[in-house]
Amino acid sequence: MSKVEIHGYAIVSDNDCIADASGLTPDVLRNDADWAYFQAELNKSAVTVLGRLGHEANPNPKGRLRMILSSSSTGLERRMDGWWWSPERMSWADAIRTILPEGGRVAVPGGRQVFDLFLGIGYDAFHLTRAEGTVIPNGVPVFSGCGDDTRAEAILSTHGLRPNPRQILDPVGPVSLTIWRNGRQDS
Repeated sequence: MSKVEIHGYAIVSDNDCIADASGLTPDVLRNDADWAYFQAELNKSAVTVLGRLGHEANPNPKGRLRMILSSSSTGLERRMDGWWWSPERMSWADAIRTILPEGGRVAVPGGRQVFDLFLGIGYDAFHLTRAEGTVIPNGVPVFSGCGDDTRAEAILSTHGLRPNPRQILDPVGPVSLTIWRNGRQDS
């Protein structure tokens, strides 16, 4: 099988949250520059992997190939709206070999359970965007291991990823981006 590259994408608040207490993305995490960057990255990807709730909440007007994580799947099923995959019933290696036999880039925009799953599978890169100066009280953290003493950056580092230099996507926000890459690769 050809090379599969796994890229995670998240915009987080200063307290590492991707959603509010209801599970929805709050306005403080919506930024035009980040959205344009994210859409350009999705255009480079062969498949987008997300949870069922994220799939249902986010329309797919460009018809990009999706892989939806769901315990309702019997393993890996092709449905009208994408490939439905249950990690409990089929391994990642078997699922992605079926979906991308020629390899390619995999975009992982979450949510938290999906981000946690891919920490174990292994990211080649994680694009961590931060809406600086924002806090989401009682929000949903990007990784379940995030807490008062554990930041997203520490979790990425623990999983073998190393930061590239921080970039500013939007100086008004400010909104910054740090791409964390697998330490075994060149940047």
